[in-house]
Parts: sequence; structure tokens; C-alpha cells
Amino acid sequence: MPMTTHRLGAASLVVTLSFTWAGWVLAAEAAPLAWAPVQASTAMPLLSSDARVEAVRDAVLSAQVAGSITALRVHAGDAVKAGQELLRIDARMADQGAAASGAQVAAAQAQAAVAAKEYERQQQLFARHYISQAALDNARAQWQASQAQVKALQAQAGVAATQSGLHVVRAPFDGVVASVPVTLGDMALPGKPLLSLYDASRLRVSAALSRQQAEQLRNVAQVQVELPGTSARRITVANDQVQVLPTADAQSHTATVRVPLPADVSGTMPGAFARLWFQGAGTQAGERLFVPAASVVRRAEMTGVYVQGANGQPQLRQARLGQPMGEQIEVLSGVSAGEQVATDPQAAAKVR
Repeated sequence: MPMTTHRLGAASLVVTLSFTWAGWVLAAEAAPLAWAPVQASTAMPLLSSDARVEAVRDAVLSAQVAGSITALRVHAGDAVKAGQELLRIDARMADQGAAASGAQVAAAQAQAAVAAKEYERQQQLFARHYISQAALDNARAQWQASQAQVKALQAQAGVAATQSGLHVVRAPFDGVVASVPVTLGDMALPGKPLLSLYDASRLRVSAALSRQQAEQLRNVAQVQVELPGTSARRITVANDQVQVLPTADAQSHTATVRVPLPADVSGTMPGAFARLWFQGAGTQAGERLFVPAASVVRRAEMTGVYVQGANGQPQLRQARLGQPMGEQIEVLSGVSAGEQVATDPQAAAKVR
């Protein structure tokens, strides 16, 4: 008897769960589908152009003197400050030359001091009529020559010190080290690139547009920059910040357009892909159809929407899509203005 009671309890549980699940299914089927009309608009289409991110300020630092690289302070990706030492070249010969020039300056200054004292004594003697005017003039000339010698040697010492300073490469501005193509012990030569860096706080997007597109771009109020990635986003930039270079490329006959990015933009770097969007103009005006982006069905190579049929049931219809505009997406063919599309394609697919 206890075993029979257990079996009856299990059977009752199964029946109860079956009725509960059936209730859920009926409730789900009973929920009405949400529909949205196909909207018509006469807004001009958005035009796009491939672009790339670049730094407004970047630099390739090269050697001005020859020598072996004795210290390498940074690596690619390091953040540096203006004036920070990045690399050092062997400067022993330059330092010795600077020291020798300093010693020559000290010797010339000592001689100049002696000449000054001698000229002062000669002035006193001339005042007492012990020496002639010629002797006084000779003493003055020697004193002036010694002063000129000091200045000349000081200039030479400055050149030697500057030459010694060229063996230390420093950052010209705050930035990020992009590449370091040399290693410790390499030979640095004048003009040979040692490292490159860019200012990560000042980035822009550069695109090559045809002359017609460049003219259209001048007449829009704003442009959008799309930065693809893990979190694709569009950044709106006012037209007065857009720069169209006044010259065209001789090979492609395109004009370069530069759009600055906000200082707080993150997740991108020079060389990254971007896309420039702006409103079209001219002869492309006409009625355009839009549906909610959430209503689009994508299955392998097929794209479509569920359209409300004559019997009120959803019918999958293939559609050719255009460019998205916010939460809407343009439909180039497959639907007509005023038709209703299901905003939840997954729920529409379950309707029989």
C-alpha cells in the first residue's frame, strides 16, 4: 500500500505539471504580437566613407649625432611627459670636448683678468705722465682682445655643451610611445629613426572624399564618426570643426577631410578603422521606407521582416536593407509604406 500511494502521488504531480505547462503555453500563445508600421520619410540618405584614426600631433625622433645607444628608458606603449629622457647615446667624446672647452674659457678669463689689471696700472702711469699715449693704447687693446677671446671661447664651450646634449633624446610633448625600432647597443646615425610617439589626447579621423562628396559635406550641419569595436558607437561632430584640405590627391583626385575626435574618446588608436557619415544632398531625394531595427530577421544570407498578412497572421518576407538611422533601418525593397511589421520576430515565428 505505501508503494501504491507513492506512485499515485507521482502521477498526480506529473498531471499537475502538465496542466501548468499547458497553461503557460496557452498564455504565451494568447499574448498578442506587437506591430509597427512601415514609415515613409523624405529625409536625404546618409552617405559614408571609409576613414582611419590618426594623431593630430605625432613625431618620429631621430639621432642628430652618431654613437652607440647606451640607455633605452622606454618601451612601446609607455606614457611619457614632455622633457622626459627617452634614450641616451654614448657621449664620452662629446663630454670630453665640452670639458676641454670649459677649461679654455677658464684660462682665457684668467688672462683677461691679468690684462684688466695691467690696463688699470697703465692708466695710473699715464695720469702721472710716466708712459706715452701709445703705451696706454697698447694696454687697452690687449685688454679688449682678452675680453673678445673669452667671449669666443665661451661660444665654443656653448657649442660643445649643445653637442653633448644632443646625445640625450627627450620627449617633445606628453604622449605615448608608438614604436621603438632600436635596441640597446645599436648604432645611432644622423637621420636614423630611433622611436616614435603620439599625443593620445588629440586624435582625429581622416577620410578621402570625392569632390562632389566634399562639397556636400560643406553644407551639412554635422557629421558622425563611427568607431567600430567591441562597443561600436557614433560620435557627432559639428560642421565648423570639420576641415577639408584645399588640395586634392594627384593620383586619386580625392580631397582629404579631417574630423577631430573628443579628448575623452577611448578604445581607439592611430591607424584604427573608422567610418565617416554625413547627410546626402542633391538628386537623391525621394521617399524612403524605414522599419524598427528590432523587427529585422537575419538567417544566414537572408534578411527579412514578418509582415502582417490579410488574415492578420505574420508572414516572413525577404527584404533588402539600407543604412540604419538610430533605432530605425532603411528598407530598400520588400515592403510598402503603411504595412505592419512584427517588432518581435521570434514571437512571430512561433505563430502557426
